[in-house]
Amino acid sequence: MGAFHTLSVEIGRQFSLEKPCWDQIFLDRVDESCHPERDADIAAVVMAANGLAHVCLVTTHLTINKQRIDVTIPKKRSGSSAQSKSTTKFFEQVYQAILRHVDFSKIKCVLIGSPGFVKDDFYKFLQTEATRRSDRPFIENKNKFVLCKASSGHKHALEEVFADQNIMSRLTETKVAKEVGALHRFMRMMDTDPHQAQYGYLLVQKADEQMAIDTLLVTDELFRSTQVETRKKYVKLVESVREHGGAVYLLSTMHVSGVQLQQVSGVAAILRFPLPELADFDDEEEDTDDDSDSSEDPFENSCEPAVDLNDEF
Repeated sequence: MGAFHTLSVEIGRQFSLEKPCWDQIFLDRVDESCHPERDADIAAVVMAANGLAHVCLVTTHLTINKQRIDVTIPKKRSGSSAQSKSTTKFFEQVYQAILRHVDFSKIKCVLIGSPGFVKDDFYKFLQTEATRRSDRPFIENKNKFVLCKASSGHKHALEEVFADQNIMSRLTETKVAKEVGALHRFMRMMDTDPHQAQYGYLLVQKADEQMAIDTLLVTDELFRSTQVETRKKYVKLVESVREHGGAVYLLSTMHVSGVQLQQVSGVAAILRFPLPELADFDDEEEDTDDDSDSSEDPFENSCEPAVDLNDEF
C-alpha cells in the first residue's frame, strides 16, 4: 500500500490509462490536460528593461509559458546607439512571439506587464509597427491589450498582475476573472452576511442538503487527496450542487485565488439565502473524516464503470 512507480512518457506518444473508477470531474480534467491551450482566454506578457520577457497563455488551471525571450541590452551610454538597437531587437522578438502564439479569435485579453515604462514603450512600438506592416491581428484587436504593472520579466510576476483589482475588473468576461470574482464575493459576504457564506466541508454539505448553494468554490488540491474517500465526497458534492442548479468553480492552487481559498479549508459556498442554524454544527468532524481509513470498497457504487482512455498527450 502506498507504493508508486514513476514512468517517463515522451511528448506525443499515445498510451492507455486505466483505473477501476472514473467520474466526470476527472474525465474533464484529463481532457483539459490533453488540450491545455484550448481553454486559454488570456494571453500575458511580462517584460523588463534588462531584455527578459515571457509570453504566456493563461487557463483556469495553469499558466502555459509559450516563449522565453532574453536579449542582452547594454546600459545606456552617451552617444551610443547600442542600447537603442538592442531594445528594438527585444521589442521585435516580443512582437513576433505574440503574433505567433496568440490566437485572437479565442483570446479575450492580452496583458502587457512590466516595471517602469517598458510596457508603454513596447505598446507604442507594437502600434507603430502593426500599422506600418498592416498586421491585422494587432490592428483589429488593439482594444484587447491591457497595460499593467509587474515587478519583473519573470513568469512569477503574473501573480502580482492577477492580484490587482483594477486589472481583474478589466477581465470580467474571462474564466479566470469569473473565478476570482466569485471568491471576492464570498469574502465580502463573510463580512456583510456570514450566515450566507459558509466554508468547510460539513457546513457546505449541510447547505447543499437544503439546496441552498448558489456558488460553490473548491480547490483542485482536494481532488488530489491521498484519501480515496475524501476525493469521493468532494466529487459527490460538486455533482450534487450542479444538479441543484448551483455554479461550481474549481480553483487551481497554482493561481493566487486557489491559494486564498486553500486558507479557508479549500471549499466554500455562497448561499441563496441565509442559514443561521448551520452555526450549531461543529465542522471539526471533517478532520476526523479525512484522516480515517475506510474498510469499505472505495469504488463500490461510487461512480461510473471503468473506462479506457486513449488520447494523444
